[in-house]
Amino acid sequence: MNSIFLRIYGGMLAALVLVAMLGALSLHLLNEVRADQYRERLAHGTFTLMADSLVPLSEVERTRALAIWERLLGIPLTLQSLAHTGLDGRQRSVLQRGQVLVEKTGPHAARVMRQVGDQPFLLMGEVKQISEQLARATIYLLADELVRYPVAEQPRRLEELREAKGFGFDLRLLSMTKADLDEDQRRRVEEGDTVMALGKDGDSIRVFSGLAGTPWVLELGPLYQMNAYPPQLLVMIAVLGLCLIGLIVYLLVRQLERRLSTLEVAATRIAQGSLETRVAADDDDSVGRLAAAFNGMAEHLQRSLSIQRELVRAVSHELRTPVARLRFGLEMIAAASNDQAREKYLDGMDGDIQDLDKLVDEMLTYARLEQGSPALQFQQIDLDALLDQVIAELAPLRREVTVVRGPCQAGEEAKGAWVEAEPRYLHRALQNLVSNAMRHAESQVSLSYQLGAQRCRIDVEDDGPGVPEHVWDRIFTPFTRLDDSRTRASGGHGLGLSIVRRIIYWHAGRASVSRSERLGGACFSLSWPRSQASGAS
Repeated sequence: MNSIFLRIYGGMLAALVLVAMLGALSLHLLNEVRADQYRERLAHGTFTLMADSLVPLSEVERTRALAIWERLLGIPLTLQSLAHTGLDGRQRSVLQRGQVLVEKTGPHAARVMRQVGDQPFLLMGEVKQISEQLARATIYLLADELVRYPVAEQPRRLEELREAKGFGFDLRLLSMTKADLDEDQRRRVEEGDTVMALGKDGDSIRVFSGLAGTPWVLELGPLYQMNAYPPQLLVMIAVLGLCLIGLIVYLLVRQLERRLSTLEVAATRIAQGSLETRVAADDDDSVGRLAAAFNGMAEHLQRSLSIQRELVRAVSHELRTPVARLRFGLEMIAAASNDQAREKYLDGMDGDIQDLDKLVDEMLTYARLEQGSPALQFQQIDLDALLDQVIAELAPLRREVTVVRGPCQAGEEAKGAWVEAEPRYLHRALQNLVSNAMRHAESQVSLSYQLGAQRCRIDVEDDGPGVPEHVWDRIFTPFTRLDDSRTRASGGHGLGLSIVRRIIYWHAGRASVSRSERLGGACFSLSWPRSQASGAS
């Protein structure tokens, strides 16, 4: 048991290491996704504004505009045909939806692409420092757009541009007095310079530029740097995740170990002879099913040992009488005075030996059927032929009792008098029932069957004294004899009906006893599925 749990814990440890590696990889991929989203958010507005500005221009004007923007951005800008870019279907779909496509080309560099309106051209730029470079070009483009409107309408137009072009940062027009600038920065803005100021927390920048001929200062930002999750955070998250998973796994395995230990203790107690030991099997999981199977095994073992003890006691009792008669016969043969007397005692001893042989055969048959599933070869059997065979074999044994065929019923859905059964065992079961009925019948024994589409039933009836109803439940118990007219004087060892019950059990059916309505005696019935495939299901 300990080696099993060592293997379980080893497997769990390997799983935890794998989970840690997957967690670290997942966080790394998360950083990559966040970086892509960051670059797309910053570049979207500016490149959309440039691409939309190129739509109404001629080829010469486009070349001039690209040259100006290249000087502002400090990066090469090109127009390329969409058909010659080598982009896959997903990338083309992104561009055709009016979005900016950003491909990382280095630790801080990226290739930014935007389709020019509905035209089959791409505006492409190689950006080194995406946040600072784009800020200057964005101010120029916005200023060029705003100067076309009256001063009073410029704030409203800026808001429209921010929403229409999808800028990933704030845009505002402020008066010089409201701009958060020191004296030197204000002077530089008034001189037409572009000023970049750190945010209050030092983790962002804001860009300020004056609009010539207006009282406005254009503010961009704050622009935040992309802060990836640090390795220390990844390690801490991995360690915490491992601890949490390890705790959960430990609790689960500990509970499993406790339940399996209960099974181990129960198995030890059964091995020591406490056959009534059982374990709780309430849960519907693998251990619960194992506990249910364990209880079934324990019950079968207890029943088998009980049957074995009963067989030993019964056999020792059954052997006394024929052995005593054999001993008596030997003594009488020795003392016999003539051949006729010796012949009489020899015939009696031969009968006792046959009785012993029959007893041993019945005990072996019952033990084979009781201890486990016998090797059954199911075949299609014609009931008419089987019943005729049994009658022909047994009818001559007691001529004062007539063995006949009773009324047989086979509905239209039965499609013949065939059934699936093991020929040898079913023949043995019918022989036992008919022999038992002939011993107790007054004058008649009747065999009949009823067939349906799914099940079949064979009835063996007699006109004897019958079986009292209060013993119907135990009549099939091994070595059971009744105290009425069905006594030992009628013969048998009390195993025949037990063998019948086990045979029909292995056919997925049942044996029962009742009172015969036609003959007034006992009626023994065998019922089982006509098709063993349907009975097994």
